[in-house]
Amino acid sequence: MNKNHTRDIQPGEIIVRGDVVMTGYWENPKATAAALKDGWLYTGDVGVIDSDGFLTLKDRTKDMIISGGSNIYPREVEEVLLRHDAVLEASVVGRIHPDWGEEVVAFVVLKPDVKASKQDLDKFCLDNIARFKRPKNYRFLKSLPKNNYGKILKTVLREQLESDSSESPAVN
Repeated sequence: MNKNHTRDIQPGEIIVRGDVVMTGYWENPKATAAALKDGWLYTGDVGVIDSDGFLTLKDRTKDMIISGGSNIYPREVEEVLLRHDAVLEASVVGRIHPDWGEEVVAFVVLKPDVKASKQDLDKFCLDNIARFKRPKNYRFLKSLPKNNYGKILKTVLREQLESDSSESPAVN
């Protein structure tokens, strides 16, 4: 890649084409139409190209949270939470907000026999990421829902938010 073309590159969806790219989803024309456009496969992955021409994956487009017109990548917030001494696992999802579009909610599993409050995590996030990216709510769980491969099931977390009527108060 010509390095002159890598200046001022912003994160964006990775699209590819070529002889080894799939021709469609099995018996799912709607998903095929959404993913394949003019011979290009829209992967759903967000990446950025650095000044040396290397591509770094940042997140998935379906997981990106848009709050107040700003893009928030859950992975960035999760990586900050995972640096906290008390946090074993973390997963971040967006929840619909009437004024901002979406707000950040963090699901956190603490290490055994270690304590941390919502306020502790909030202060840690404020010290390490922009204020608008920090979670507005923290949910403490004993474990995160995962599939057979160990991948965190964010769809289950989103469903829990939608169905949970016993909402704990948000951190301001």
